[in-house]
Formats: sequence, structure tokens, C-alpha cells
Amino acid sequence: MKLARLIQVLGIWICCVGGASKGYAQDAEWQSGLMLDFAYAANLEHDQTRSWRSKLTTNRLNQLAPNMGMAYLRKLQEENSPWGMELALQAGYDTDGLVPDQQRIAGYSWLRYLARANLSYRLPFGNGLNLTGGLMNSFIGLESMWSRDNNHISRSWMADYSPYYVIGIGGQYPVNKDLQLGVFLLNDYDYLAYRTSQPKYATQVVWTINQNWKYTHNLFAGTEQHSSGSSWRYFSDSILQWSAEPLTLAWAFDSGSQEGGKQQALWLASMLSGRWQLQSEWALALRPELYWDADGLMTGQRQLIKGATATLEYKTHQASLSSLWRLEYRLDTTSGNQAGFYTGSEQVQSLVGHQQLLMVSCVLSFDSQ
Repeated sequence: MKLARLIQVLGIWICCVGGASKGYAQDAEWQSGLMLDFAYAANLEHDQTRSWRSKLTTNRLNQLAPNMGMAYLRKLQEENSPWGMELALQAGYDTDGLVPDQQRIAGYSWLRYLARANLSYRLPFGNGLNLTGGLMNSFIGLESMWSRDNNHISRSWMADYSPYYVIGIGGQYPVNKDLQLGVFLLNDYDYLAYRTSQPKYATQVVWTINQNWKYTHNLFAGTEQHSSGSSWRYFSDSILQWSAEPLTLAWAFDSGSQEGGKQQALWLASMLSGRWQLQSEWALALRPELYWDADGLMTGQRQLIKGATATLEYKTHQASLSSLWRLEYRLDTTSGNQAGFYTGSEQVQSLVGHQQLLMVSCVLSFDSQ
């Protein structure tokens, strides 16, 4: 019932956004849109309705899942209007993965349904210093919470355990056409968590090497517990991208550590993402990946996860409407003394070291521009 009410509210918002977009049709500064994302993930090992252990998003197996409904309104910055804004609502099962198990921020129960709520302003300083504050899309990571912006139905392990959204303020400055620098003050690594009132710090460097190559490096540092002298988390996210139509490749590497207790928790992740545009409507994407949670801090289990994903995509356009259809095969294996994926029934459950999924999804989108 709760999800139904949220979808109903989202539908009302969608109608408002759709109507508003007609009024803004002559004004390129304003954009609006919506997205509906449905998927079915069949576990090839068993037909029981189960959850995907350790996975935060697209984690419902053997059942039709409304993963995400989203509607947005935003104002772009222009030369004669240097301020901008974003407002977006979201609902669906994927928002469950945004909520931490404990130490939740006050108001998390409704904040989870906000995807954007920020203001930005471009200061006339040098090449233009852009300031943004509020709830923002995370600058960290390669994959988005909005599935239509990714190459696959399911997100990688490294995406699920790095921020999808952040709350804070930040400034981004283009040093020249090839180099951009960013500095941010954030509330927490998990934006719906409250672990300490001390700010967290983050930086970003985006280097466009040439017309084919781009390198992005993100850093995060901040205390993750109320005791100010310990439990600092350090996180590094590196992305190297190469593009030459019809092929795009990206390699991402994450490393993180956190102080606390008698040992230093450590995790590492790596992913290679490739997309080949076969025709204007068809595309094929491949993604091998590794995730090593040495101390079980991120996934809840000490394990080494290996994954491989292959996705076939078909996309259609008609004016401002688009439909995205995907067929995906995914194989994950995990090892370690706490590792395993669920198998069997709810009454008699056990863990196995591998999992094969066949997934189908439909993503419907409307964008005013």
C-alpha cells in the first residue's frame, strides 16, 4: 500500500511536469521529464522468490519489480541567467538500497524519495566558478542510480557500494578546456546516514586527455563515527574512458579503507565496461568486475566477488518519448568464509558460491528536450 501511494503521488507529479514542459517548450533553460523502470530477474539456479544477497539494487529475483519511477524538473545555466536548479522525485524498490541499516539521518523516510533538490550559481570568476548546494547526483562513480543512463539492467558491485547521491556544497572550476577541478563538503558517504556532525571532504579532477581519452579521479575523506579521533574513511575512485564510435570502453578502480577497532578495514573494486553500438537502435554491452570486501565492512560479509554481465539493448525514439528494452545474462561467483548467495525456499535456505541470472527490463522515458 505504501509503494502504491508513492507511485500515485509520482504519477501526479509526472502529470504536472508534463504539463509544465509545454509551457517551457520555448525556453531551452527549463527541462523536465520522467522515467519508469520495470525488470524481471530469473534465477537460473532455482525458481523461488528470493532476494539477491549483499546486493543493494535490482535485488529482487523471480518476480516482476518496479525498480524505479522518477520525474524531474531542472533549470540550466545560461550566459544571461547564471543560476540553475534541480528537483526530482523517485520511488520504487531500488530506493530501498539507499537506506542504511542503522544510524539513519533524520527524515530519511521521505528524503529517500528525493533524487535531486539543489541550487547552483556560476560566479563570473576567471573561466566561471560553478557553486552547487543541496541534494545532488554523486560525482563519484561510473554508473548512475537512473538505469537509463547505464549500459546494463543491473549495476555493478562497486556502484552499489559507492555514493549514488550526496548532500552538501561544492565548487567546480574549469581551469581550461581540458582540465576541471572540484572541491566538496558533504554530510556523509551514505547520504541518508548520520554518523557524525563533522563534515566530510571530497575532491575531483577531470582531465580530457584528447578527443578519445578522458581520466577522472575522485577522493573522499571523513570520519564515520561519533568519536572524532578515529574511524576515518578514505576512498579513491579512478575512471579511465576511451571512446571512438561505435565503441566505448571504461575502466574503473576503487579502493577504500576505514579506521576503527583493532584493524583497518579495506575494500577494493575494479570494473571494465564496454559498449558497442551495433546500429542506431541496437547495442551490446559487456562488464567483467571484481569486488573484494576484505573485512566485510561494505557488503556485510568477508568475500571476494567476481562478476560478468552481458546485455543486449534495443532503443526506440518517438518525439520526446523513448523506450529502452534490455536482455541481460549475469554470472556472479563469491568466495570467502562468509560468502554465498541464497538458494532454496524461505523455510529451507542455504548458500551457494555462484549465481546465474537472466534479466529483462523495460525503461520508458519522457524528456521535454
